[in-house]
Amino acid sequence: MNLTNKVVIITGASSGIGKSLATEFAKRGANLVLGARHFVNLCTITQQLEQQYKIKAVAVQCDVTIEADCDLLIKQALVTFERVDILINNAGISMRALFKDTDLKVLKSVMDVNFWGTVYCTKYALPEILKTQGTIVGVSSIAGYKGLPGRSGYSASKFAMNGFLDALRVENLKTGVHILTACPGFTASNIRNTALDKEGNEQRESTLNEQSMMTSDEVAKIIADGVENRSRTLIMTGQGKLTVLISKFFPKLLDKLVYNTLAKERNSLLR
Repeated sequence: MNLTNKVVIITGASSGIGKSLATEFAKRGANLVLGARHFVNLCTITQQLEQQYKIKAVAVQCDVTIEADCDLLIKQALVTFERVDILINNAGISMRALFKDTDLKVLKSVMDVNFWGTVYCTKYALPEILKTQGTIVGVSSIAGYKGLPGRSGYSASKFAMNGFLDALRVENLKTGVHILTACPGFTASNIRNTALDKEGNEQRESTLNEQSMMTSDEVAKIIADGVENRSRTLIMTGQGKLTVLISKFFPKLLDKLVYNTLAKERNSLLR
């Protein structure tokens, strides 16, 4: 797929991987519909991309946990560009707390953003993407293949996203619609700073070594390549590929490896 003049909707576009995706697709000549809650910052990003890459872009204030916002996001794309070629479900939130200590509202909040946000946007975009035989992307995680201690709600939401996209892919085997599941490993972004604690407050710090992680720009380039190549699944790191492989053949060993790895993080929850 040549991305020049394609209409690309990106959720969670005001920071992190979403902002990098907006930049990467603009570089490749795509027109953009950017959605996020932080509207002022989103408008600034949109204007900068239009000026720098000579593309057309529109900012839409959108909370993906609100179904009506997701509907309006797609409608704005149609009002502005009269078509939708690519939807990237990127908006996401994490959490960090042991399940036994966690208020259930935290799991609901994470599921509302990561899973239901994907479902809502996809529901309203799919009729248009069927017309263009376009692409739907879900920015998932290796946590959607292996449950991570202290991230039960996050893992659950990504498992749910993976299952949803997998079913959608099979439903559309004969329609020409492309479904891509993108699974970064740990990525240097603000997702750990905004992760919810056991009471639903932002953690405001990272407990991992951000310098050793993939950058959001690297993730965005891999996803854009995956869209162009109509890839099925992207597992982006060697650690991620090894995790998926071991989970199939040596699941008990993987339990121990994951436990030992996260027991070493700063202020570990595992004692």
